[in-house]
Amino acid sequence: MKVQSLIAYGIFIAGLTLGACASADVVADWNDIALRTILAVRPLPIEQARALTLVHVAMFDAVNAIERRYRPYVYNAPAPAGASIDAAAVSAARAVLLKLYPDQQDAIEINYVNAIAAIPEGDGKAAGVDVGERAAVALLDSMAKTPAPAAGVYRPYTKPGVYVPTALPIGSDWMKVKPFALRRGSQFRPAPPPSLTGTRWARDYNEVKRLGAKASSVRTPEQTDVALFWIMTGPIAWNPIIGQLAAAKQLDVVASARLLALVNIAASDALIAVFDAKYAHNFWRPITAIRNGDMDGNDATVRDPGWLSLLEAPLHPEYPCAHCTTAGAAGAVLESQFGTATLAPFSMTSSTAPGMTRTWTRIPDWVTEIDNARIWGGIHYRYSTEVGEALGRNVGLYTVENFLQSVR
Repeated sequence: MKVQSLIAYGIFIAGLTLGACASADVVADWNDIALRTILAVRPLPIEQARALTLVHVAMFDAVNAIERRYRPYVYNAPAPAGASIDAAAVSAARAVLLKLYPDQQDAIEINYVNAIAAIPEGDGKAAGVDVGERAAVALLDSMAKTPAPAAGVYRPYTKPGVYVPTALPIGSDWMKVKPFALRRGSQFRPAPPPSLTGTRWARDYNEVKRLGAKASSVRTPEQTDVALFWIMTGPIAWNPIIGQLAAAKQLDVVASARLLALVNIAASDALIAVFDAKYAHNFWRPITAIRNGDMDGNDATVRDPGWLSLLEAPLHPEYPCAHCTTAGAAGAVLESQFGTATLAPFSMTSSTAPGMTRTWTRIPDWVTEIDNARIWGGIHYRYSTEVGEALGRNVGLYTVENFLQSVR
């Protein structure tokens, strides 16, 4: 794992507040606990997203079984009258985390004991615990019906006897993972990137060459800060704002559970969709293109043999932008709940730019900033950010329109 990622994990974990039942919303508390549990294991961001989604879908199905306000994801059994919603949420989250991360059992159980002790004793508490456990089992069983793809079968592009860099790319089989909402990873696969001989390619090539260079003289200090801020990827890049928006609108536990489930379903499936597209199109990163600018057949792209990007390019194909895709997916779900107009300020503190906090008042502005950050960091082209955001929005809207809809 890259040093930048390890630093991000460490800073983020250290900053999480995990007091069980520290807020009025037990779902928000267990969002923090789940994130800390997942990040302690240091999985890839695509794996983080899937694990957190399982936790939130289980919690949603558990609390929704008690109030029956929305269509369930999997678990559809009736809950006993008086079952505790908080107990259901806590036990569902615990059951999923124990199944996914048995090595973290001690930490999970400490949080569970503290959380469950805060719930009044009685038949309702016991019933809620049972509902949560059953919802978790139903979800895990449903997702286990499709085996995970074999990992590590990527075949490097080369000719016999010719050296190529030996670090294998990330996520080459992720499109085979079972989606939560999509019918298949290729459902919204975008068209190929622009022709290398066209004006759009030249424009975007030269933009990232100027603004994304490690030694850029035209990138502003704020643009540099934004690029460094958004090195962080995976759930830590979208989950922190969900709770703020939910709290500002005073969503109750069931509505909060639904929102967190929908956002994470959409973002997790967006990663499946974007890795399908990345390996279908297999497009070169700016550092490769700019160092080979004399090979694209375009006179408007001049080669720079020593060009370096501000950020280290991730180990997977460029097109489309994955960070932009998850932002588009999360943004589409959040906009379906809160709209695109001005809201109470919401903010995030970066795990990759210590001490740096950024604030927004509109969800579209948050999405746009992530798009720009990948250009200013020198790892994506403008059209890739636009296509990635559009791909994510398609996934987000599809999720909202087809899952967890109101039944009242």
